[in-house]
Amino acid sequence: MRFAFLLSTFLLTISSTFADKPNVLFIVCDDLNTHVSTSGYPHIETPAFDELAANGMTFRRAYCQYPVCGPSRASFLHGLYPQSTGVLDNKTDIRNVRPGTISIPQRFKESGYWTGGVGKVFHNEKFDHGDVAWDQVLRFENDEMPIVTPIREQFEAEHGPVTEGKSRRKWREFYPTIAPQTRGQKPGYGPTGLKDEQHKDGKNSLQICEWLTESVHGDKPFFMACGIHKPHGPFLAPDKYFEMYPKADLKFTPASLEFWRTVPKIAQTKRYEGFGFEFGIENEDLRREYMQSYHACISFIDAQIGRILESLKQSGHWDNTIVVLTSDHGYLLGEKFMWGKVMLFEQCDRVPLLIRVPDGIKSGSTTPGTSSEGLVELIDLFPTLTELCDITPPAELQGKSLVRMLKDPQSAGKEVAYTVVTRGEHLGKAIRTQRYHYTKWPTGEELYDLSRDPYEETNLSDAPKHKATLEMMRKHLAKSETVAIAAKQPESKNIDSKTRK
Repeated sequence: MRFAFLLSTFLLTISSTFADKPNVLFIVCDDLNTHVSTSGYPHIETPAFDELAANGMTFRRAYCQYPVCGPSRASFLHGLYPQSTGVLDNKTDIRNVRPGTISIPQRFKESGYWTGGVGKVFHNEKFDHGDVAWDQVLRFENDEMPIVTPIREQFEAEHGPVTEGKSRRKWREFYPTIAPQTRGQKPGYGPTGLKDEQHKDGKNSLQICEWLTESVHGDKPFFMACGIHKPHGPFLAPDKYFEMYPKADLKFTPASLEFWRTVPKIAQTKRYEGFGFEFGIENEDLRREYMQSYHACISFIDAQIGRILESLKQSGHWDNTIVVLTSDHGYLLGEKFMWGKVMLFEQCDRVPLLIRVPDGIKSGSTTPGTSSEGLVELIDLFPTLTELCDITPPAELQGKSLVRMLKDPQSAGKEVAYTVVTRGEHLGKAIRTQRYHYTKWPTGEELYDLSRDPYEETNLSDAPKHKATLEMMRKHLAKSETVAIAAKQPESKNIDSKTRK
Protein backbone atom coordinates (compact mmCIF):
# COMPACT_ATOMS: atom_id res chain seq x y z
CA MET A 1 0.00 0.00 0.00
CA ARG A 2 2.74 2.42 0.99
CA PHE A 3 4.70 1.57 -2.17
CA ALA A 4 1.63 2.17 -4.33
CA PHE A 5 1.02 5.51 -2.61
CA LEU A 6 4.63 6.61 -3.11
CA LEU A 7 4.58 5.51 -6.73
CA SER A 8 1.32 7.36 -7.35
CA THR A 9 2.71 10.49 -5.70
CA PHE A 10 5.88 10.24 -7.77
CA LEU A 11 3.93 9.84 -11.01
CA LEU A 12 1.69 12.77 -10.16
CA THR A 13 4.75 14.90 -9.44
CA ILE A 14 6.34 13.91 -12.73
CA SER A 15 3.06 14.55 -14.59
CA SER A 16 2.74 17.96 -12.95
CA THR A 17 6.34 18.78 -13.86
CA PHE A 18 5.79 17.80 -17.49
CA ALA A 19 2.54 19.78 -17.59
CA ASP A 20 4.53 22.92 -16.90
CA LYS A 21 6.98 22.22 -19.71
CA PRO A 22 6.36 23.82 -23.10
CA ASN A 23 6.78 21.83 -26.30
CA VAL A 24 9.32 22.81 -28.94
CA LEU A 25 8.98 22.70 -32.72
CA PHE A 26 12.36 23.36 -34.34
CA ILE A 27 12.32 23.93 -38.11
CA VAL A 28 15.64 24.33 -39.91
CA CYS A 29 15.85 24.93 -43.66
CA ASP A 30 18.83 24.05 -45.84
CA ASP A 31 20.74 26.71 -47.84
CA LEU A 32 17.96 29.27 -47.33
CA ASN A 33 19.16 32.85 -47.66
CA THR A 34 17.16 35.97 -46.79
CA HIS A 35 14.95 35.77 -49.89
CA VAL A 36 11.88 35.66 -47.66
CA SER A 37 9.35 38.36 -46.90
CA THR A 38 10.25 38.50 -43.20
CA SER A 39 13.81 39.50 -44.14
CA GLY A 40 12.55 42.37 -46.28
CA TYR A 41 12.80 40.60 -49.63
CA PRO A 42 9.80 41.83 -51.69
CA HIS A 43 10.02 39.53 -54.71
CA ILE A 44 8.81 36.27 -53.21
CA GLU A 45 5.75 35.04 -51.37
CA THR A 46 6.28 33.35 -47.97
CA PRO A 47 2.93 33.50 -46.12
CA ALA A 48 3.90 30.87 -43.52
CA PHE A 49 6.96 32.92 -42.56
CA ASP A 50 4.67 35.96 -42.37
CA GLU A 51 2.21 34.13 -40.12
CA LEU A 52 4.89 33.01 -37.71
CA ALA A 53 6.37 36.51 -37.66
CA ALA A 54 2.94 37.98 -36.91
CA ASN A 55 2.71 35.68 -33.88
CA GLY A 56 6.29 35.94 -32.66
CA MET A 57 9.58 37.78 -33.08
CA THR A 58 11.72 38.28 -36.17
CA PHE A 59 15.47 38.53 -35.66
CA ARG A 60 16.73 40.56 -38.61
CA ARG A 61 20.43 40.30 -37.82
CA ALA A 62 20.96 36.57 -37.25
CA TYR A 63 24.18 34.92 -38.48
CA CYS A 64 25.47 31.40 -38.93
CA GLN A 65 28.92 30.47 -37.61
CA TYR A 66 30.08 28.61 -40.73
CA PRO A 67 28.42 28.90 -44.19
CA VAL A 68 28.40 25.16 -44.99
CA CYS A 69 25.84 22.55 -43.90
CA GLY A 70 27.92 20.15 -41.80
CA PRO A 71 29.95 22.65 -39.78
CA SER A 72 26.98 24.98 -39.28
CA ARG A 73 24.74 22.21 -37.97
CA ALA A 74 27.45 20.80 -35.71
CA SER A 75 27.84 24.34 -34.36
CA PHE A 76 24.25 25.32 -33.60
CA LEU A 77 23.08 21.84 -32.58
CA HIS A 78 25.80 21.82 -29.91
CA GLY A 79 25.89 25.54 -29.05
CA LEU A 80 29.59 25.86 -29.90
CA TYR A 81 31.70 27.83 -32.35
CA PRO A 82 33.21 25.71 -35.16
CA GLN A 83 36.73 26.03 -33.76
CA SER A 84 35.47 24.41 -30.55
CA THR A 85 33.41 21.69 -32.25
CA GLY A 86 36.39 20.73 -34.40
CA VAL A 87 34.01 20.38 -37.36
CA LEU A 88 35.26 22.56 -40.21
CA ASP A 89 34.07 20.48 -43.18
CA ASN A 90 31.27 18.14 -44.23
CA LYS A 91 33.32 15.01 -43.52
CA THR A 92 34.03 15.36 -39.81
CA ASP A 93 31.79 13.81 -37.15
CA ILE A 94 31.77 15.73 -33.87
CA ARG A 95 31.58 12.44 -31.97
CA ASN A 96 35.06 11.61 -33.22
CA VAL A 97 36.75 14.95 -32.57
CA ARG A 98 34.84 16.00 -29.44
CA PRO A 99 33.45 12.86 -27.77
CA GLY A 100 30.62 13.27 -25.31
CA THR A 101 29.41 16.63 -26.60
CA ILE A 102 25.66 16.92 -26.07
CA SER A 103 23.28 18.08 -28.81
CA ILE A 104 19.99 19.94 -28.41
CA PRO A 105 17.74 16.90 -28.96
CA GLN A 106 19.90 14.76 -26.66
CA ARG A 107 19.64 17.27 -23.83
CA PHE A 108 15.85 17.47 -24.28
CA LYS A 109 15.52 13.69 -24.35
CA GLU A 110 17.64 13.39 -21.19
CA SER A 111 15.31 15.95 -19.58
CA GLY A 112 12.17 13.87 -20.09
CA TYR A 113 11.03 15.12 -23.49
CA TRP A 114 9.82 12.91 -26.32
CA THR A 115 12.11 13.77 -29.23
CA GLY A 116 11.41 13.21 -32.91
CA GLY A 117 13.31 14.29 -36.01
CA VAL A 118 12.50 14.16 -39.69
CA GLY A 119 14.59 15.15 -42.69
CA LYS A 120 17.96 16.87 -42.50
CA VAL A 121 18.58 17.94 -38.93
CA PHE A 122 22.05 16.54 -38.40
CA HIS A 123 24.07 16.81 -41.62
CA ASN A 124 23.33 13.29 -42.87
CA GLU A 125 22.33 9.82 -41.69
CA LYS A 126 25.94 8.87 -40.97
CA PHE A 127 26.31 11.81 -38.57
CA ASP A 128 22.86 11.52 -37.00
CA HIS A 129 23.10 10.75 -33.29
CA GLY A 130 20.37 8.13 -33.39
CA ASP A 131 18.84 6.71 -30.21
CA VAL A 132 20.86 8.93 -27.90
CA ALA A 133 19.10 11.97 -29.38
CA TRP A 134 15.77 10.72 -30.73
CA ASP A 135 12.80 8.60 -29.76
CA GLN A 136 11.99 8.52 -33.47
CA VAL A 137 14.00 9.76 -36.44
CA LEU A 138 13.05 9.39 -40.12
CA ARG A 139 14.38 10.43 -43.50
CA PHE A 140 12.54 10.28 -46.81
CA GLU A 141 13.34 10.41 -50.52
CA ASN A 142 11.53 12.03 -53.43
CA ASP A 143 9.31 9.79 -55.51
CA GLU A 144 10.52 9.12 -59.01
CA MET A 145 9.79 11.96 -61.43
CA PRO A 146 7.40 11.10 -64.30
CA ILE A 147 10.02 12.16 -66.87
CA VAL A 148 12.36 9.51 -65.49
CA THR A 149 10.03 6.51 -65.27
CA PRO A 150 9.84 5.49 -68.97
CA ILE A 151 13.57 6.08 -69.41
CA ARG A 152 14.37 3.90 -66.39
CA GLU A 153 12.06 1.16 -67.60
CA GLN A 154 13.76 1.13 -71.00
CA PHE A 155 17.19 1.12 -69.33
CA GLU A 156 16.22 -1.83 -67.13
CA ALA A 157 14.92 -3.75 -70.14
CA GLU A 158 18.39 -3.45 -71.69
CA HIS A 159 20.68 -3.63 -68.65
CA GLY A 160 18.75 -5.09 -65.74
CA PRO A 161 17.51 -3.56 -62.45
CA VAL A 162 19.03 -0.18 -61.59
CA THR A 163 19.44 -1.31 -57.98
CA GLU A 164 21.81 -4.18 -58.67
CA GLY A 165 25.42 -4.72 -59.68
CA LYS A 166 26.87 -3.16 -62.82
CA SER A 167 23.48 -1.87 -63.89
CA ARG A 168 23.34 0.26 -60.74
CA ARG A 169 26.67 1.87 -61.53
CA LYS A 170 25.71 2.48 -65.17
CA TRP A 171 22.39 4.01 -64.13
CA ARG A 172 24.09 6.33 -61.69
CA GLU A 173 26.37 7.54 -64.48
CA PHE A 174 23.51 7.88 -66.97
CA TYR A 175 20.92 9.47 -64.65
CA PRO A 176 22.40 13.02 -64.59
CA THR A 177 22.28 13.17 -68.41
CA ILE A 178 18.51 12.73 -68.64
CA ALA A 179 17.42 16.32 -67.93
CA PRO A 180 18.37 19.40 -65.86
CA GLN A 181 16.17 17.98 -63.09
CA THR A 182 18.36 14.87 -62.72
CA ARG A 183 21.72 16.59 -62.32
CA GLY A 184 21.77 16.33 -58.55
CA GLN A 185 24.04 18.86 -56.86
CA LYS A 186 25.78 19.91 -60.09
CA PRO A 187 23.19 21.47 -59.61
CA GLY A 188 19.98 20.20 -61.11
CA TYR A 189 16.90 22.37 -61.34
CA GLY A 190 13.35 22.49 -62.67
CA PRO A 191 9.75 21.39 -62.09
CA THR A 192 9.37 17.74 -61.14
CA GLY A 193 5.86 16.80 -62.20
CA LEU A 194 5.35 15.56 -58.62
CA LYS A 195 2.85 16.65 -55.99
CA ASP A 196 3.93 18.27 -52.72
CA GLU A 197 3.50 15.04 -50.78
CA GLN A 198 5.77 13.16 -53.21
CA HIS A 199 8.75 15.34 -52.30
CA LYS A 200 10.96 14.78 -49.27
CA ASP A 201 9.81 17.98 -47.64
CA GLY A 202 6.16 17.20 -48.26
CA LYS A 203 6.73 13.86 -46.52
CA ASN A 204 8.62 15.60 -43.71
CA SER A 205 5.75 17.99 -43.04
CA LEU A 206 3.14 15.24 -43.16
CA GLN A 207 5.16 13.18 -40.67
CA ILE A 208 5.30 16.07 -38.23
CA CYS A 209 1.55 16.59 -38.70
CA GLU A 210 0.94 12.90 -38.01
CA TRP A 211 3.00 12.99 -34.83
CA LEU A 212 1.07 16.05 -33.67
CA THR A 213 -2.35 14.64 -34.54
CA GLU A 214 -1.69 11.24 -32.97
CA SER A 215 0.01 12.73 -29.89
CA VAL A 216 2.80 10.21 -30.30
CA HIS A 217 4.64 11.86 -27.40
CA GLY A 218 2.05 10.61 -24.93
CA ASP A 219 2.13 12.41 -21.59
CA LYS A 220 5.57 13.87 -22.20
CA PRO A 221 6.32 17.30 -23.64
CA PHE A 222 7.83 17.04 -27.10
CA PHE A 223 10.82 18.37 -28.99
CA MET A 224 10.17 17.89 -32.71
CA ALA A 225 12.72 18.90 -35.31
CA CYS A 226 11.80 19.23 -38.97
CA GLY A 227 14.84 19.36 -41.25
CA ILE A 228 13.62 20.99 -44.47
CA HIS A 229 15.82 19.95 -47.41
CA LYS A 230 15.11 22.83 -49.76
CA PRO A 231 16.15 25.16 -51.23
CA HIS A 232 19.35 23.09 -51.22
CA GLY A 233 20.24 21.84 -54.68
CA PRO A 234 19.03 20.22 -56.81
CA PHE A 235 16.47 23.03 -57.06
CA LEU A 236 13.40 20.85 -57.58
CA ALA A 237 9.80 21.61 -56.69
CA PRO A 238 6.27 20.86 -57.95
CA ASP A 239 5.35 22.67 -61.16
CA LYS A 240 2.87 25.10 -59.61
CA TYR A 241 5.60 26.86 -57.64
CA PHE A 242 7.59 27.57 -60.80
CA GLU A 243 4.51 29.17 -62.31
CA MET A 244 4.53 31.73 -59.50
CA TYR A 245 7.81 33.23 -60.74
CA PRO A 246 7.97 33.93 -64.49
CA LYS A 247 11.64 34.23 -65.40
CA ALA A 248 11.15 37.54 -67.19
CA ASP A 249 9.80 39.14 -64.00
CA LEU A 250 12.74 38.25 -61.75
CA LYS A 251 14.67 41.20 -60.33
CA PHE A 252 18.42 41.31 -59.72
CA THR A 253 21.37 43.67 -60.03
CA PRO A 254 24.04 42.65 -62.56
CA ALA A 255 27.38 41.84 -60.94
CA SER A 256 30.43 44.07 -61.42
CA LEU A 257 34.10 43.18 -61.75
CA GLU A 258 35.01 46.48 -60.11
CA PHE A 259 34.37 44.89 -56.72
CA TRP A 260 37.11 42.27 -57.14
CA ARG A 261 39.79 44.87 -57.79
CA THR A 262 39.78 45.74 -54.08
CA VAL A 263 38.99 42.38 -52.45
CA PRO A 264 41.38 39.44 -51.87
CA LYS A 265 40.77 36.69 -54.42
CA ILE A 266 40.76 34.17 -51.58
CA ALA A 267 37.36 35.57 -50.59
CA GLN A 268 35.78 33.96 -53.64
CA THR A 269 35.24 30.35 -54.69
CA LYS A 270 34.97 28.69 -58.10
CA ARG A 271 31.56 27.19 -57.45
CA TYR A 272 30.18 29.31 -60.29
CA GLU A 273 31.82 26.83 -62.66
CA GLY A 274 29.56 24.03 -61.41
CA PHE A 275 26.55 26.22 -62.21
CA GLY A 276 27.78 26.72 -65.77
CA PHE A 277 29.01 30.32 -65.45
CA GLU A 278 32.24 32.05 -66.39
CA PHE A 279 33.71 34.50 -63.91
CA GLY A 280 33.14 38.09 -64.94
CA ILE A 281 30.48 37.26 -67.55
CA GLU A 282 26.83 37.87 -66.75
CA ASN A 283 24.73 35.06 -68.26
CA GLU A 284 21.32 36.57 -67.61
CA ASP A 285 19.22 33.73 -69.05
CA LEU A 286 20.94 31.04 -66.98
CA ARG A 287 20.84 33.21 -63.88
CA ARG A 288 17.07 33.54 -64.29
CA GLU A 289 16.75 29.74 -64.60
CA TYR A 290 18.43 29.22 -61.25
CA MET A 291 16.70 32.12 -59.53
CA GLN A 292 13.29 30.89 -60.64
CA SER A 293 14.10 27.41 -59.35
CA TYR A 294 15.46 28.68 -56.04
CA HIS A 295 12.41 30.87 -55.49
CA ALA A 296 10.06 28.04 -56.44
CA CYS A 297 11.75 25.89 -53.80
CA ILE A 298 11.26 28.61 -51.19
CA SER A 299 7.54 28.92 -51.91
CA PHE A 300 7.26 25.13 -51.85
CA ILE A 301 8.85 24.80 -48.42
CA ASP A 302 6.83 27.75 -47.15
CA ALA A 303 3.70 25.78 -48.03
CA GLN A 304 4.99 22.77 -46.08
CA ILE A 305 5.78 24.96 -43.07
CA GLY A 306 2.29 26.44 -43.32
CA ARG A 307 0.83 22.94 -43.19
CA ILE A 308 2.80 22.20 -40.01
CA LEU A 309 1.67 25.43 -38.33
CA GLU A 310 -1.96 24.63 -39.17
CA SER A 311 -1.57 21.13 -37.73
CA LEU A 312 -0.06 22.62 -34.58
CA LYS A 313 -3.27 24.59 -34.15
CA GLN A 314 -5.66 21.79 -35.10
CA SER A 315 -3.96 19.33 -32.72
CA GLY A 316 -4.34 21.71 -29.79
CA HIS A 317 -0.62 22.37 -29.31
CA TRP A 318 -0.42 25.92 -30.65
CA ASP A 319 -0.78 27.54 -27.23
CA ASN A 320 1.94 25.52 -25.50
CA THR A 321 4.56 25.09 -28.22
CA ILE A 322 7.64 27.24 -28.85
CA VAL A 323 8.37 27.47 -32.57
CA VAL A 324 11.80 28.23 -34.06
CA LEU A 325 12.26 28.69 -37.81
CA THR A 326 15.69 29.30 -39.31
CA SER A 327 18.30 28.16 -41.86
CA ASP A 328 21.76 26.64 -41.53
CA HIS A 329 23.30 29.42 -43.68
CA GLY A 330 22.64 31.64 -46.67
CA TYR A 331 23.37 31.38 -50.39
CA LEU A 332 24.62 33.58 -53.23
CA LEU A 333 22.67 33.66 -56.50
CA GLY A 334 25.07 35.46 -58.82
CA GLU A 335 25.92 38.42 -56.62
CA LYS A 336 29.57 39.35 -57.20
CA PHE A 337 29.57 36.62 -59.90
CA MET A 338 29.49 34.11 -57.03
CA TRP A 339 27.19 31.13 -56.61
CA GLY A 340 26.45 28.95 -53.59
CA LYS A 341 27.99 29.09 -50.12
CA VAL A 342 31.42 28.78 -48.40
CA MET A 343 31.91 32.57 -48.43
CA LEU A 344 31.82 35.29 -45.79
CA PHE A 345 29.53 37.82 -47.47
CA GLU A 346 26.17 38.83 -45.99
CA GLN A 347 24.22 36.69 -48.48
CA CYS A 348 26.05 33.59 -47.21
CA ASP A 349 26.17 34.24 -43.49
CA ARG A 350 22.93 36.01 -42.64
CA VAL A 351 19.89 33.82 -42.09
CA PRO A 352 16.16 34.20 -41.38
CA LEU A 353 15.30 33.59 -37.72
CA LEU A 354 11.76 33.60 -36.29
CA ILE A 355 10.88 32.57 -32.75
CA ARG A 356 7.40 32.36 -31.25
CA VAL A 357 6.95 31.82 -27.52
CA PRO A 358 3.23 31.59 -26.65
CA ASP A 359 1.57 33.20 -23.64
CA GLY A 360 1.89 31.33 -20.38
CA ILE A 361 5.48 30.16 -20.79
CA LYS A 362 7.11 30.70 -17.40
CA SER A 363 10.21 32.36 -18.86
CA GLY A 364 8.10 34.86 -20.77
CA SER A 365 6.33 35.05 -24.13
CA THR A 366 7.06 37.00 -27.29
CA THR A 367 4.95 40.01 -28.18
CA PRO A 368 3.27 39.15 -31.50
CA GLY A 369 4.59 40.91 -34.57
CA THR A 370 7.76 42.28 -32.99
CA SER A 371 11.25 42.36 -34.48
CA SER A 372 14.80 42.93 -33.32
CA GLU A 373 17.76 44.49 -35.08
CA GLY A 374 20.14 43.14 -32.44
CA LEU A 375 22.99 40.84 -33.46
CA VAL A 376 22.41 37.15 -32.70
CA GLU A 377 24.16 33.92 -33.64
CA LEU A 378 22.76 30.48 -34.35
CA ILE A 379 24.72 29.06 -31.39
CA ASP A 380 22.37 31.14 -29.21
CA LEU A 381 19.46 28.82 -29.94
CA PHE A 382 20.57 26.01 -27.60
CA PRO A 383 20.78 28.15 -24.42
CA THR A 384 17.61 30.00 -25.43
CA LEU A 385 15.55 26.83 -25.65
CA THR A 386 16.93 25.33 -22.45
CA GLU A 387 16.13 28.52 -20.53
CA LEU A 388 12.62 28.74 -21.98
CA CYS A 389 11.96 25.11 -21.05
CA ASP A 390 13.70 25.26 -17.65
CA ILE A 391 16.29 22.66 -18.66
CA THR A 392 19.85 22.65 -17.39
CA PRO A 393 22.14 23.38 -20.36
CA PRO A 394 25.53 21.72 -20.89
CA ALA A 395 28.23 23.70 -19.10
CA GLU A 396 30.35 24.21 -22.22
CA LEU A 397 27.81 26.15 -24.31
CA GLN A 398 29.25 29.26 -25.96
CA GLY A 399 25.99 30.79 -27.13
CA LYS A 400 24.00 33.33 -25.10
CA SER A 401 20.30 33.01 -24.36
CA LEU A 402 17.98 35.27 -26.35
CA VAL A 403 15.23 35.21 -23.72
CA ARG A 404 15.98 38.78 -22.66
CA MET A 405 15.55 39.93 -26.27
CA LEU A 406 12.38 37.87 -26.67
CA LYS A 407 10.87 39.68 -23.70
CA ASP A 408 12.07 43.10 -24.81
CA PRO A 409 12.54 43.68 -28.57
CA GLN A 410 14.41 46.92 -27.83
CA SER A 411 17.11 45.24 -25.76
CA ALA A 412 20.55 45.07 -27.32
CA GLY A 413 21.89 42.00 -29.04
CA LYS A 414 25.47 40.84 -29.01
CA GLU A 415 28.35 43.22 -29.47
CA VAL A 416 29.61 41.09 -32.38
CA ALA A 417 28.65 38.07 -34.48
CA TYR A 418 31.44 35.71 -35.56
CA THR A 419 31.67 33.48 -38.65
CA VAL A 420 34.54 31.46 -40.13
CA VAL A 421 35.24 29.43 -43.26
CA THR A 422 38.23 27.40 -44.41
CA ARG A 423 40.55 28.03 -47.34
CA GLY A 424 42.93 25.11 -47.48
CA GLU A 425 44.82 25.01 -44.18
CA HIS A 426 43.73 28.52 -43.25
CA LEU A 427 40.61 30.17 -41.89
CA GLY A 428 38.85 33.24 -43.16
CA LYS A 429 37.32 35.00 -40.15
CA ALA A 430 34.47 37.50 -40.21
CA ILE A 431 33.10 39.73 -37.49
CA ARG A 432 29.97 41.87 -37.55
CA THR A 433 29.13 44.74 -35.27
CA GLN A 434 25.88 46.65 -35.45
CA ARG A 435 27.36 48.78 -38.22
CA TYR A 436 30.45 47.13 -39.71
CA HIS A 437 31.54 43.85 -41.25
CA TYR A 438 35.25 42.96 -41.12
CA THR A 439 36.92 39.89 -42.61
CA LYS A 440 40.50 38.81 -42.14
CA TRP A 441 42.14 36.51 -44.69
CA PRO A 442 45.72 35.24 -44.80
CA THR A 443 46.24 37.50 -47.83
CA GLY A 444 44.17 40.57 -47.03
CA GLU A 445 41.23 42.22 -45.31
CA GLU A 446 37.72 43.45 -46.01
CA LEU A 447 35.77 46.18 -44.26
CA TYR A 448 32.21 47.24 -45.08
CA ASP A 449 29.94 49.87 -43.60
CA LEU A 450 26.68 47.92 -43.60
CA SER A 451 24.62 50.94 -42.64
CA ARG A 452 25.57 52.70 -45.89
CA ASP A 453 26.59 49.72 -48.00
CA PRO A 454 24.29 46.78 -47.12
CA TYR A 455 25.25 44.86 -50.28
CA GLU A 456 28.98 45.15 -49.51
CA GLU A 457 30.05 46.77 -52.74
CA THR A 458 32.87 48.96 -51.35
CA ASN A 459 35.81 47.50 -49.41
CA LEU A 460 37.02 50.20 -47.00
CA SER A 461 40.02 48.35 -45.55
CA ASP A 462 42.53 50.56 -47.38
CA ALA A 463 40.68 53.84 -46.82
CA PRO A 464 42.78 56.15 -44.58
CA LYS A 465 39.74 57.70 -42.89
CA HIS A 466 38.62 54.23 -41.72
CA LYS A 467 41.94 53.33 -40.09
CA ALA A 468 40.54 53.69 -36.57
CA THR A 469 37.52 51.55 -37.44
CA LEU A 470 39.80 48.91 -38.92
CA GLU A 471 41.85 48.78 -35.73
CA MET A 472 38.70 48.51 -33.63
CA MET A 473 37.42 45.60 -35.76
CA ARG A 474 40.77 43.82 -35.56
CA LYS A 475 40.52 43.95 -31.77
CA HIS A 476 36.96 42.65 -31.85
CA LEU A 477 38.09 39.77 -34.04
CA ALA A 478 41.04 38.89 -31.80
CA LYS A 479 38.73 38.79 -28.78
CA SER A 480 36.19 36.64 -30.62
CA GLU A 481 38.87 34.20 -31.76
CA THR A 482 39.90 33.70 -28.14
CA VAL A 483 36.30 33.00 -27.12
CA ALA A 484 35.65 30.71 -30.11
CA ILE A 485 38.30 28.19 -29.10
CA ALA A 486 37.76 28.38 -25.35
CA ALA A 487 34.93 25.89 -24.77
CA LYS A 488 35.88 23.33 -22.17
CA GLN A 489 35.58 19.66 -23.00
CA PRO A 490 32.47 17.82 -21.78
CA GLU A 491 32.83 16.01 -18.49
CA SER A 492 32.08 12.60 -19.94
CA LYS A 493 33.87 11.30 -23.01
CA ASN A 494 31.97 8.05 -23.15
CA ILE A 495 29.99 7.51 -26.32
CA ASP A 496 26.95 5.29 -26.44
CA SER A 497 27.62 2.58 -28.99
CA LYS A 498 24.18 3.15 -30.45
CA THR A 499 25.28 6.55 -31.72
CA ARG A 500 27.77 4.94 -34.07
CA LYS A 501 25.32 2.88 -36.01
